[in-house]
Amino acid sequence: MQVASMHFKARIGEKLADRKLQAALRKLQTNFVRGRADRVLELDNFEEIRSAAAAIRDRALNNLDVYLEEFERNATARGAIVHWAETAADVNRIVCELAASYKVRKVAKSKSMVSEECSLNDALEAAGIEVIETDLGEYILQLAHEPPSHIVAPVVHKSKDEVSDLFHAKHAKPRKTGIAELCREAREMLRPHFLSAGMGISGANFIIAETGSTLIVTNEGNGRMVTTLPRVHVAITGIEKVVPTLEDVTTLLRLLPRHGTGQSVTNYISVTTGVAQPGEEGPEHFHIILLDGGRTKLIGSDMQAMLRCIRCGACMNHCPVYQNIGGHAYGWVYPGPMGAILTPTYVGLENALDLPQASTFCNQCGVVCPVKIPLPDLMRKLREKQFERGLRPWHERLGLGVWSWAAQRPAMYALVSKIGVRMLRWVGGAEKLIHHLPFGSGWTAGRDMPAPQGETFREIYARQRRQS
Repeated sequence: MQVASMHFKARIGEKLADRKLQAALRKLQTNFVRGRADRVLELDNFEEIRSAAAAIRDRALNNLDVYLEEFERNATARGAIVHWAETAADVNRIVCELAASYKVRKVAKSKSMVSEECSLNDALEAAGIEVIETDLGEYILQLAHEPPSHIVAPVVHKSKDEVSDLFHAKHAKPRKTGIAELCREAREMLRPHFLSAGMGISGANFIIAETGSTLIVTNEGNGRMVTTLPRVHVAITGIEKVVPTLEDVTTLLRLLPRHGTGQSVTNYISVTTGVAQPGEEGPEHFHIILLDGGRTKLIGSDMQAMLRCIRCGACMNHCPVYQNIGGHAYGWVYPGPMGAILTPTYVGLENALDLPQASTFCNQCGVVCPVKIPLPDLMRKLREKQFERGLRPWHERLGLGVWSWAAQRPAMYALVSKIGVRMLRWVGGAEKLIHHLPFGSGWTAGRDMPAPQGETFREIYARQRRQS
């Protein structure tokens, strides 16, 4: 997926004016936000589980090399082949080489955000290999030639009518309007591909060091069909997804569906360990690709906590910014608060300057994160890095520099504040509203700002003390 995060500001206005998108985004509140709140109440010891989950992820990250080597050893012992990929290009090369070696002409894919990082579909199609997305949301987007707008519900930005029109145009069948009918039509179109694909590609929510297993969490049966029907299965995931034990995974799975989709449990949890043995159903060949893709540079840094992420999507569901602009505005695979951190760290801070600024620091994301990632703190650190590297616009740096100089001189700061509030009161006029704020048009372009009453806080405080 091509990085377009540098166009974030330009896209915001477009998304805010999109009435269909705004109506679609309201589904987040009913389906995910309220669902999560209800499901969390089922757990008497929710905060204890949350703390335990964060500790599990920290233990894995603090000993990442040990657990990855243990995973490779145990996966290999059960017939899997583990590949190490430093970059997205390495992932694409490995998959294309595997497809060529097994003479694969068609690939059936389950949902994988890491494959979106790598633009894997484009690489396979360039190699002459047909790729079919089998997750319903991803299938819809493949027909529409659009990237996902959410990591859990990739097609949340589309309405049922839009999907009906799309299916009618692409499938050349009578237009259907019922959800059950549309789902059935998708199954009818996808079923032949499951049976004819030579390779199945999946992601992995977690990889388990003690057993060498990969694990996927899904609500559709396509994940199991992709990982069992084709004779070759390729699982692609980031190196940070390693978890020490199966018992650790059970703790994380108590939180993932609750935070991701508002469910107590998910429909399918599929654990794949090695190749199929005699008498078993499953792939003859199992390859696991572990991607670095910028992850190791976070280890030991002040951004390491971001690697705890279990990709539940709760941070974006609760984020007031994401709730109003959706995922496509962020310009890469990961939107919302998680994307405001992951995108700059993976593709370069200079390529995503505005994403760390896309937050009110209300901490909704930090409060709902199941593994206690301090998301606002990490965004603030990225803002500091931008300033230190001189990446912010000159007028912004100049303004902050002037403010800092004045703030260190209390008498000067008090004088400037007195003048400023009186000027703003005058600008507000009889309406006591500021319609246009010089040097702050971003605040007043879409809203009126209440004018101050003409006194600073210090003046009001001193006057009230005298009166009392």
